[in-house]
Amino acid sequence: MHDDPTANSSTTASRRFPGRKAAGAGAAAVVALAVIWGATARSEPAARATAADRKPDAGESGAQAAPEGTGGGDRPDGRELTPFDTRYPAVGRLDQRLLKAVQKAARDARADGIEFRVTSGWRSKAHQQRLLDEGIQKYGSAEKARQFVNTPQKSTHVSGKAVDIGPTDADDWLIRHGSDYGLCQVYSNEMWHFELLTGPGGTCPAPLSNAAG
Repeated sequence: MHDDPTANSSTTASRRFPGRKAAGAGAAAVVALAVIWGATARSEPAARATAADRKPDAGESGAQAAPEGTGGGDRPDGRELTPFDTRYPAVGRLDQRLLKAVQKAARDARADGIEFRVTSGWRSKAHQQRLLDEGIQKYGSAEKARQFVNTPQKSTHVSGKAVDIGPTDADDWLIRHGSDYGLCQVYSNEMWHFELLTGPGGTCPAPLSNAAG
């Protein structure tokens, strides 16, 4: 049997230089830690990006921090909201019974090839007042503006009990099927505005002429 020359040389070296083996092990440990640290550092930005880009799941809690500029119920710039985007206050702060009804209707509408978008949902009082002020400027008087925009004190958007749905094909679907979920068109001049005004399978009341009543 032939001896392993590598083993002999390493044994001889360790005997002649007893500190070399320990030093080599220490260096190897340092290198290993550096590799692990580098891999972790490289993976952290990717992990943060993945978490930031993740779309909220259906029914996800609205308790997460809202993106900047959406706290009053504004929609985020460049993004359409669905009834499942509950991290945004416009959706997450809707009355829970209304939200569940809209989500159920959205799932069923999807089977017919219709996608719901929440064009407006819950609004803060300040947001509602801003819309009213803009309406007065647009229509020339508070009386005319009130046909389209309610006051913060009366708005069902502020209480979280109203939701505006788009696009038009989704509105049409919801006008025809909404009563199956208790959802009703409230105003004749706003085909997009829905509230829970009956029980599932009930009969919706006739729409009011406009927001002024």
